[in-house]
Amino acid sequence: MSERISILLADDHDYFRAGIAALLRSEPELELIGEAADGEAAVFQASRLQPDVVLMDLNMPGLNGIEATRRIAYTSPHIGVLVLTMFEDDASVFAALQAGARGYLLKGARKAEVLRAVRAVASGEVIFGAAIAQQMMHYFSTSRMTTPAFPELTEREREILGLMAEHRNNAEIARRLVLSEKTVRNHVSNIFAKLQVVDRAEAILKARDAGLGASKGV
Repeated sequence: MSERISILLADDHDYFRAGIAALLRSEPELELIGEAADGEAAVFQASRLQPDVVLMDLNMPGLNGIEATRRIAYTSPHIGVLVLTMFEDDASVFAALQAGARGYLLKGARKAEVLRAVRAVASGEVIFGAAIAQQMMHYFSTSRMTTPAFPELTEREREILGLMAEHRNNAEIARRLVLSEKTVRNHVSNIFAKLQVVDRAEAILKARDAGLGASKGV
């Protein structure tokens, strides 16, 4: 037989922790080696017991699950932290991942999903529950749709770059936007610096490649 997967369970709700503990003990290849009811205890137990996987709640008294995950990942990077929580907001998911979690499940996950995630994290995989995976796909797809071209530019600079891509000169841009030519020149200089281009022609090429501007008498 292969070695058993050792698990530390960290959750401050006794009833929920007892249910998950019973589930883990029902699987012969899993071994529950410790429990913790708060973040400080989770960090201490992880350091002392060196489990393969820590099942980590996020909302615990004292040290929260995010900070506990960060400390465990820093001191024992070989331990896989699998978040099991009721929080499904984007901020919690990304904070947990940035802290070093290798998986994220909601407490409503089916028993089979929890067991599959434990095994996956123990083998070095990164895994998300179905609801979280769908949520992340939606987040990234909408982020791509709403991220403007050249995010390093201000809104005014993007507007001026778009007019440059239409082959409008500074005087025309100044009249169009009701700005002084000096202000337009300053914006153009900032655009060159931020886009790391040497002249107007190179800036226009970058703008056209990004879909900005329309042909004007060319």
